[in-house]
Amino acid sequence: MPPTYRHRRMNRILTAAAGLATVGALVAALPASAGGGRPGDHGTGGHGHGLPGRYQDVQLLSFNDLHGNLEPPAGSSGRVTELQADGTSKTVDAGGVEYLATHLREARKGKKYSITAAAGDMVGASPLISGLFHDEPTIDALNKLDLDVTSVGNHEFDEGAKELARLQNGGCHPKDGCYDDSEKFQGANFPYLAANVTDEKTGKPLLKPYWVWKKNGVKVGFIGVTLEGTPNIVSADGVKGLKFGDEVETINKYAKVLQKQGVKSIVALIHEGGAPASAAYNYDCDSPGAGDGISGPIVDIAKNVTPAVDALVTGHTHQAYACTINDPAGKPRMVTSASSFGRLYTDTTLTYDRRTGDIARTAVKATKSVNRVVTRDVAKAADLTTLITKWKTLSAPIASRPLGYIAGEIGNTGTESPLGDLIADAQLAYARSVDPEADVALMNPGGIRAPLTYAASGGEGDGVVTYGEAYTVQPFANTVNLVNLTGAQLITALQQQVSGSNEAAPKILQISGGLTYTLDLTKAGAARVVTDSVKLNGTAIDPAASYRVAMNSFLAGGGDGFAELGKGTNVVVGGDDLAALEAYLTANSSAGTPYPVPAANRITVVK
Repeated sequence: MPPTYRHRRMNRILTAAAGLATVGALVAALPASAGGGRPGDHGTGGHGHGLPGRYQDVQLLSFNDLHGNLEPPAGSSGRVTELQADGTSKTVDAGGVEYLATHLREARKGKKYSITAAAGDMVGASPLISGLFHDEPTIDALNKLDLDVTSVGNHEFDEGAKELARLQNGGCHPKDGCYDDSEKFQGANFPYLAANVTDEKTGKPLLKPYWVWKKNGVKVGFIGVTLEGTPNIVSADGVKGLKFGDEVETINKYAKVLQKQGVKSIVALIHEGGAPASAAYNYDCDSPGAGDGISGPIVDIAKNVTPAVDALVTGHTHQAYACTINDPAGKPRMVTSASSFGRLYTDTTLTYDRRTGDIARTAVKATKSVNRVVTRDVAKAADLTTLITKWKTLSAPIASRPLGYIAGEIGNTGTESPLGDLIADAQLAYARSVDPEADVALMNPGGIRAPLTYAASGGEGDGVVTYGEAYTVQPFANTVNLVNLTGAQLITALQQQVSGSNEAAPKILQISGGLTYTLDLTKAGAARVVTDSVKLNGTAIDPAASYRVAMNSFLAGGGDGFAELGKGTNVVVGGDDLAALEAYLTANSSAGTPYPVPAANRITVVK
């Protein structure tokens, strides 16, 4: 969903791992097809003398878009919306791998046949406790969660194919070395699947395309893909030498391969998603009057993926849904997503027919899925607490350093967000320190990963912003670049927010003070940006004039569908974007005069 970039190193200036990992090295380290049952579980389909019956319930636990959130996410990022019986809604605190582990372990009890799968973005854009260490802590946590298999997401390519290979295979980081002298990083115990990611030169898959879970004659195949548009939302270095294929074509291709191997029960792990009609995790999108209940790219994918696939576990959009969408044969099929950051997990019952080897999908909800909240009212898993304590201790000297003060929570939601205003203003202030002629700054919304929370945490006082909190907001180690754009190019870039590849899911740039315009959502495509409303300091933008524009290096490369921003001239590559935010907060806030919550009133929205 949001754009991706390179992780921060401990010295704060990271470089993406370049080049391709060899396919052989990647595939060789992947676990072979094997059983994934949990010790001590009890079957549900047996009868008399321990012989299995025809039908066997197989539990599929799934989640997506963890993004290295080991500790409970803060603010709105750590809450989910829950519909109540009377039609009202409330928010519930959720997330944290200590609680996720407890919930998953409890869910597996009594289930002889249980599989745990994920749909990508397990790492990347991670909080400091994981991102500072190249997400080794998250891989260790996923191993402890007994994850069986996951697809790659776009964020798995943040640091390039070689670093992804290291996360799979293990070994010390090539530049930063080993973080734990007592134990070498072992890599993932589960396979990463990337069926639609191939080497441009050889055409061979970068990672294993599928994996088969087996137990007592039950076989379930998994095919993993990421969105075809990954190169548009990842830095060029991260996807260098790779090709990303069509999701449907790839899944259908490997479904045939699995069927030829006698595997007829198939689940697709797809790092692409949709938007449900309600933000509540327990909204019934199949209820009467709900219509399809879900929109977005996953709908067309689901309608075209072969009926041989029995369920689709999805992600990327950070939304929660458990819907049925008819397959090409008109047969209902479950399509699920468990929000993000470990706040939910999906519990799906697959009814396996031992006679046919396939999942019995005879009616709507024959395959049942429900999203469950990772509440924080359960005991923490002690082994995950130990893991978090270890990495927090290593990161504490960096994470706890105070940067500034805020007067209240500065959120990152909405067409224009208060935090978007703050970051854009910080980047413009930095740009003017480099070039006093800088006019405006633009910030991509997907680069803002969390709110700045007001409440005290970790021993700090209310309103104190620490380095660790700021890192969680901007974890990508972009530079703040300056370019010249004509007024016409600037207007075109604003139109690209709501047209082309961004028309279906607009990406509204966050803008610095002084730039204003009207966004008319009653119109379609580029026309939603009211051209004559675009003004700088009250004066209409002159299409023929030249403007000095600041933006992060991702946008300056044309990322997120903003091709026009990649055409800037007179380029100056500046310093680190987080350093710009730090300098701005330090200069403009104090304990006695905290930074006020921005009004977010630069974009006038007409609905």
